[in-house]
Amino acid sequence: QVQLVESGGGLVQAGGSLRLSCAVSGLTFSSYAMGWFRQAPGKEREFAASINFSGRSTFYADSVKGRFTIYRDNAKNTVYLQMNRLKSEDTAAYYCAAGSRTSMRADAYDYWGQGTQVTVSS
Repeated sequence: QVQLVESGGGLVQAGGSLRLSCAVSGLTFSSYAMGWFRQAPGKEREFAASINFSGRSTFYADSVKGRFTIYRDNAKNTVYLQMNRLKSEDTAAYYCAAGSRTSMRADAYDYWGQGTQVTVSS
C-alpha cells in the first residue's frame, strides 16, 4: 500500500521559516516526481512546487518562488519543502503528491498524503 505522510507543519510568525517533510513508502520513490500543493479555506488547491525523480529539475509557483525550496533525499524516500520568509497568505493545508512526471496540475499526480497545516500569524 502506498503511503505519503507529511509532517512539519505548525504555527509560525510572518517572516519565519518552516520545513515540511513527506515520507513515502510502498512505491519506488526514486522513480517518481513529487509535488507540493496547498489549499487555504474557501480556496482552490494550488500548485506550490515540484521536483523530478532525480532532483535535478524543480518548478515553483510564482507566489512562492524565491522563498520556498523543494528538495528530495532518495535514500530516505523523503521529499521536503523548505519555506522561508513566510507570509500570512501562505497559511494553508499543505499536501505532497507523487506522480510519473512533474506537473503543476493536481490531477497529474497519482498518490497524495493527508496534509499538514501551516498557519502563519502576523
